[in-house]
Amino acid sequence: MTSSQILSWVTFGYFLAALLYLLSWVLKKEKIGKGASGVLWAFFFIHTGAILLRWVESYRLGIGRAPLTNLYESLILFAWTIILLLLWLQRKSRVYTIGTFVAPLAFLSLAYASFSPDMNTRIQPLLPALQSNWLIAHVLTCFLGYAAFAVSFALSVMVLVKNSVSGRGKPAKETPTSLPGIAQLDEWNYQTILFGFLLLTVGIATGAVWAQSAWGRYWSWDPKETWSLITWLVYAAVLHARILRGWHGSRIAWFSIIGFACVLFTYFGVNFILSGLHSYGSV
Repeated sequence: MTSSQILSWVTFGYFLAALLYLLSWVLKKEKIGKGASGVLWAFFFIHTGAILLRWVESYRLGIGRAPLTNLYESLILFAWTIILLLLWLQRKSRVYTIGTFVAPLAFLSLAYASFSPDMNTRIQPLLPALQSNWLIAHVLTCFLGYAAFAVSFALSVMVLVKNSVSGRGKPAKETPTSLPGIAQLDEWNYQTILFGFLLLTVGIATGAVWAQSAWGRYWSWDPKETWSLITWLVYAAVLHARILRGWHGSRIAWFSIIGFACVLFTYFGVNFILSGLHSYGSV
């Protein structure tokens, strides 16, 4: 069985976990939430193994590269980093409802990678510009940052849902399968945005150093670079509003959602709408 076939099964596993998380929240059954967590852990380890297998497969083909370079592989990595952060946050908080909002994001990423008819799943040699020791550091830091912003997006949606529910009547007693309080969600949101901002900063910095060695200049205003900077500025503004202006709750949640829209355009829009030095990310 190839890594691509295994990842197709992982897609269904994440869908099952997302469905169980939803049932746990709707039915307020903690046992279902624990089951969803168990399913997620199991398929996360399989997902990790599939990524490593794809790396081994590249060596068997005489290519020998990390599976991080094209759109298919980046979607696989994006889903993996989202689940990694979800499991960390869930372990820290012991709240299963988080998975209801985060797990579908990883499922959608992996589903697009596995089942899109236009997706190129073949392992291909690296383009000359990608043959650098900076590849792993740059890609991993950027995608960990993107994953943190995806989790922040989910937490922001939870804030808005919590506000909507609280506005309809007296809030129910909090359990591992209920929505946490606004203050707790707001704090988690801030922490994930800060983490993502720091990782994106490192990603942009490593990309600049890599660009200098590959193209002879640190910055070229390529569309991907420009939109990465726009995304960075948006989240810098979010942190400024949170720390210095005292914004909380819904205002930060909406700001975070706008930021994640910028992330998605940086990731997908630049590949499919704009062209530039990073166009290889769409193949």
